[in-house]
Amino acid sequence: MSDIREVLLNYSNKFNQDIEKYIPQIDSPQYRAVNAMRYSLLNGGKRLRPFLLHETASLFDVDYNTALPVAVALEMIHTYSLIHDDLPAMDNDDMRRGKPTCHKAYDEATAILAGDGLLTYAFEVISTSSLIDSKKVELITLLSQYSGAFNGMIAGQVLDMYTDKNEITSNQEDIIKQTQALKTGCLLRYPCIAGAILGDSSKEEREILNTFAKNIGIAFQITDDILDVEGDEKVVGKTLKKDKAQHKLNFVSIYGVEKAREKATSLITEAIDLLNIFGSKAENMKSLSRYFLTRKY
Repeated sequence: MSDIREVLLNYSNKFNQDIEKYIPQIDSPQYRAVNAMRYSLLNGGKRLRPFLLHETASLFDVDYNTALPVAVALEMIHTYSLIHDDLPAMDNDDMRRGKPTCHKAYDEATAILAGDGLLTYAFEVISTSSLIDSKKVELITLLSQYSGAFNGMIAGQVLDMYTDKNEITSNQEDIIKQTQALKTGCLLRYPCIAGAILGDSSKEEREILNTFAKNIGIAFQITDDILDVEGDEKVVGKTLKKDKAQHKLNFVSIYGVEKAREKATSLITEAIDLLNIFGSKAENMKSLSRYFLTRKY
């Protein structure tokens, strides 16, 4: 069995070639925001979300090209969220994936427009794909909800920004779980549910994948919080040790690194067990789940 890092690298190399075709380089003043979109979208990244979408779709024998537009749209939404998250009004980061953030490479106004551009273009990519209309509607609706301000990624970002560890004295774990399930978890749940939609899964299969995705979403954020404490900035590619300075409420801040790591391990173990019904087709998804516990960036 191939090492999951090699599998991810091979996948990302192929995916990067395909996603580049969606945003060509255009040298014209009115396309400054488009070029900023391109800069951030093609600026490396692990491509975990598109990979997870393709792997989930493959459980139901959906081929790579059929799932590609949905994977591209998801990565555009993810990239837009990173552009905006890095802005001075939010996390005020200068580096992303080892390179200057969008607002540093261009300027703040262009970065805002680039994020907006990726957000809107994502839905165009799905709506103009060759998928049947009923699936387009379901996939676009779900992506809107999981990205949104009511029960999606934006709601999680709000909780993350305005929740101060020093001001929360009760129900801390519940608040952490809610924040992480929304901010990080939604865009890790979407590829699993979208893959199930593409594959015409049963209701039971979709529920299993939803639970799997919830678990890995929380575990992924826990490992991200651990990296903020223990990681190497040169490897991670962004500014670290910000959470403590900003009094961020997370598992590491209230339980410490080791107990937080134990929680992540327990969640991943449960997630892997859930995939047993899919047999050998789920081996890459299981390996990816284990990789979340040991990743360095």
